[in-house]
Amino acid sequence: MKIAPSILSADFGNLNSEIEMLNRSEADFIHIDVMDGVFVPNISFGFPVINAVSKVAAKPLDVHLMIVNPDNYIGRVRDCGAEIMNVHQEACTHLHRTVQAIRTAGMRPAVTLNPSTPIVLLEDIIEEVDMILLMSVNPGFGGQSFIGHTVDKLRRLRQMVDKTSNRPMIEIDGGVNEQTAPLLSEAGADILVAGNYIFKSKDKLEAIKKLKEL
Repeated sequence: MKIAPSILSADFGNLNSEIEMLNRSEADFIHIDVMDGVFVPNISFGFPVINAVSKVAAKPLDVHLMIVNPDNYIGRVRDCGAEIMNVHQEACTHLHRTVQAIRTAGMRPAVTLNPSTPIVLLEDIIEEVDMILLMSVNPGFGGQSFIGHTVDKLRRLRQMVDKTSNRPMIEIDGGVNEQTAPLLSEAGADILVAGNYIFKSKDKLEAIKKLKEL
């Protein structure tokens, strides 16, 4: 299991030390949630924060854009040092073009689905992406409760992915903790995004280790 701690739940007053902790940890990626207050009902942070993180981070950056018109920012995300650029299917009118542009820019393209978006909409793009992210909460805020039907949705997506020649990774974001993580592991997740579970733990390194050992 690969782990991608979400810095949306980090202590921003001590962000440098939080990133250094992740560098020492068994985490595989650093997940960065960018929110614009339009696509989702919240605003998180933008490129100055991503740039600051990239200067300290020793782990690959998984940048998740919960924004409208993500195509406008492909170059800037690349310039921040992102390895993965993740866009929402619901935000992209011409998703195939967006995915191609992300890869041309030198990043690994990923596509996210909201909880109510069916996986059938991935059929004509699944061979083109390196990762698919299923939201297991409605995007916009950290600390929400896990949406239970995500487990069945994940199983169906796993079957779809396993039939492809591309075999993109499957990532899950929202409500990941010691109760939900084993269910997601069994259902076929490759990467777990965890925010509150990690950053609110007394021992953050141990919290990451527990998820990693699933």
